[in-house]
Amino acid sequence: MSNTVYTGILTADETNSFLLRRDGSRVLEENRIWDGYINHWAGQNVCARLLRQKDYENGEPIVIIWPDISPANVDFMELYYNERLVKYWPSLFGHSAICVNGRIYNYSHLINENEVISIEEYFYRPALGEFAPSPSTGLFEILDDGTAYYDKFGRNFMRTIHVLRVEGINGSRMRSIFDRFLEMIHNTPVNPKKPEKWADFNLFTNSCSTLIKFGLRKYGFSKINGFLPRDVFVSAAYEILKYQNKENLSVSMYSMPQLKVPEAPYSKMSPITNPKNLFLNKKLPAYN
Repeated sequence: MSNTVYTGILTADETNSFLLRRDGSRVLEENRIWDGYINHWAGQNVCARLLRQKDYENGEPIVIIWPDISPANVDFMELYYNERLVKYWPSLFGHSAICVNGRIYNYSHLINENEVISIEEYFYRPALGEFAPSPSTGLFEILDDGTAYYDKFGRNFMRTIHVLRVEGINGSRMRSIFDRFLEMIHNTPVNPKKPEKWADFNLFTNSCSTLIKFGLRKYGFSKINGFLPRDVFVSAAYEILKYQNKENLSVSMYSMPQLKVPEAPYSKMSPITNPKNLFLNKKLPAYN
């Protein structure tokens, strides 16, 4: 599969969709471009490439598209609190992930979802092929013939995401911490009764949010508390904001509103469960 990244203006007319490049040429005109991209980004500058996964309707590689934004030229970390998916009860408390210099670390109770993933695949995969929800149930489903519908397309199309961004960190040191967590998970002996699960997953000690909390503590932000995603996000924001002057960090908070598509209902905020974090949340700066 080619790693070629195309840039251009996402263009759609009555019969076709494509990227219009600066020299006037068209690319991806023969490929299927997901309606969600067209509805949100038609007329805008975007990037695109082909994925190894196939579109079930035509058997061709899936096209992924994302906003054309210049990469940061400083070391940075972004902590993500993903709001909860209302159609899945395990998502009751939302989800945490962390990005270090463009590498997103995702931890999960499912062994194959413990991974490092690119920014565009984490946020912007289309609801096509195996990423889509089942056309019959609207949920995760694996058919009798093995066809998989994982309902795992781009997180920003599935949820609103709250972001704590920190510039000025030591990116290589922070990456090494989270790389070691992934190695630990993938070296854990498999439970033969549940081979798809991470055998040592524990909501209180070994989960997406607690691993990120432990990693940030190990890096030096030692007072972060909580074990659920929103609690850890609030605590991390409060503690890291206190460090910004003495550690020469640039800290900001913002949200990525859900890009609504028919394949996903609106996400909802999960509760803050620790009374201390309820108090700290009121002290955080307002953000949009």
